[in-house]
Amino acid sequence: MTLDAAAYDHSASTAVVQVRDLIYDYPTARALFGVSFDIEPGSITALVGPNGAGKTTLLRCLAALETPYSGSVVVDGLNVEEHPRDIHRRLGFLQDFFGLYDDLSVRQCLDHHAAAHGVPWVERPAAVEQSAERLGLADRLDQKAGTLSRGLRQRLAVAQAIIHRPNLLLLDEPASGLDPEARQELSRLLVTLRDEGMTLIVSSHILAELEDYSTHMMIVRDGRVVEHSPLDQAAEAAPVNRLLAVLAQPDPRLAKILHGIDGVSGVMDTEANVGFDFAGDAEARAALLRQLVEAGLPVVEFRPVRLNMQDVYLQRIKNGTGGDGAI
Repeated sequence: MTLDAAAYDHSASTAVVQVRDLIYDYPTARALFGVSFDIEPGSITALVGPNGAGKTTLLRCLAALETPYSGSVVVDGLNVEEHPRDIHRRLGFLQDFFGLYDDLSVRQCLDHHAAAHGVPWVERPAAVEQSAERLGLADRLDQKAGTLSRGLRQRLAVAQAIIHRPNLLLLDEPASGLDPEARQELSRLLVTLRDEGMTLIVSSHILAELEDYSTHMMIVRDGRVVEHSPLDQAAEAAPVNRLLAVLAQPDPRLAKILHGIDGVSGVMDTEANVGFDFAGDAEARAALLRQLVEAGLPVVEFRPVRLNMQDVYLQRIKNGTGGDGAI
């Protein structure tokens, strides 16, 4: 779904984030070209695209940390250029490259961020305890941030971003440095935050991980939003079908036959179980199945496979709408 700025009306939208014709220039290059989109409340949007596509610049504009050349960003009804400090209190932002106060304890780091985001003094101790508990840092509160491992530093950075319970949470590579168990815990936390009413935008290179908790996908390419839709709609709108053919016993002819059929691509050959993409309707799929059976292949299963986020993203790349292949 491509986006047209003229189709948007600020006053008619109930979106948490409203971006209209956003243009951002660096001294030697344009990073964002007329970007427009809405972010629905209570959603988790996976922000994906090639390296250098403009994802981090976009997040920094949303966080009122960069001033665009033109266009507008509205968060919770407030224009970010006109009310930057109010915006900072309403959202949390974890940058890909972040710094910590290494000489402060975990408790002091969290308390500092709570104060900076306007959490009342009487509420700060409870906010510190809750944020540390959520990120598995309750037993590290009195440890200096500078002595933490990379993974624990990442957890502390996430804890700082949510300590003031923002309405909008922006995360740029939040799982970087986390071990598999911690990544799973982070996924569960993000779903919990969404269920509690928070809206999230998460940029990551790990698409399989994003799929665990995302409700929407936004693809940015060359400074433009080329796709923004709910994940289920993105999969349904995919230009080809992913199919699976299963044989009663392995037969190397299956892959060879599929390679020679028009509309078939992306054949993953395991001889007995072959997945492939097929650009054809239901009638064409029936004809394909007949061809396999008539060739004497013992087909016991032939069915579509639901596309995951990575499948959809790669199909957009292959069809020239989703980037150059660098996720």
